[in-house]
Amino acid sequence: MKINLVAMDLDGTLLNSEKQITPTTAGIIQLAKQRGVRFMVVTARPPRTAIGYHLQLGLTTPMINYNGALAWDTVSGKVLVHRPIPANIARGIVKWARQRYPQVRVSAEVGDKWYTDFYDSKYRDGSYKTSKKVHQPDHVGPVLEWLRMPVTKLLLLGQPEWLDQVVWAIETDIPNEVTTVKTESFLLQVMHASASKTESIRISAESMGIKRENIMAIGDNANDAGMVHWAGCGVAMANGHHVTIRVADHVSDHNDADGVGKAINDLILNGQRPNGR
Repeated sequence: MKINLVAMDLDGTLLNSEKQITPTTAGIIQLAKQRGVRFMVVTARPPRTAIGYHLQLGLTTPMINYNGALAWDTVSGKVLVHRPIPANIARGIVKWARQRYPQVRVSAEVGDKWYTDFYDSKYRDGSYKTSKKVHQPDHVGPVLEWLRMPVTKLLLLGQPEWLDQVVWAIETDIPNEVTTVKTESFLLQVMHASASKTESIRISAESMGIKRENIMAIGDNANDAGMVHWAGCGVAMANGHHVTIRVADHVSDHNDADGVGKAINDLILNGQRPNGR
């Protein structure tokens, strides 16, 4: 098995609980880079909260954000993939949710800009936090004031049971328009139905001349299961969702125990066989 590209999720995977890449894992990645292996960040995060980790590792590969709704060349700035939600679909989802749950909070990402109708400095969503900085919105105001354009990602914040009902309504009424992800019980992420980490990896890898069988994908949550299953070698973290673990070729250690570094060291640097095969 020859791995030329490693696609890595951030939260719960490459990053530990302190939102850091440990020196051990960073060192192992550098050793693999010296052997010609390339690395790519694949995350639900917006570019502004992921780029620091990309630069820390000295990467020049494309970056995939918003669960695959955006993929872009970090050197030229060229957009490789963009799958936004039409404004009318986003407004319809918000209207349905607000009619039933008036206190639900609404945010949207448009490119790398964050719009919201509510911001509380005490709220710390992991998607907007790095080890050094908590990012703040670019615009705070009524939803109808800014939800007039296609959005890269729509976010609803509220009670878990509210969001479960929103997911039910989406799956019932517009399953072919958008897809949903809940990595935290109080936060619902909504992307265009065609947005996919897997598809964005495929397109990005194709731009680099790298084939599927030469790609390793490492992730933890349910939204990583597709890319882990698709890649030539799929790796799940020990702390991963059972769906992702089930489809993985290899299960590595916990994200707080250098699981990514250990997978790279074992499978790429030392040529061991995946433990699920």
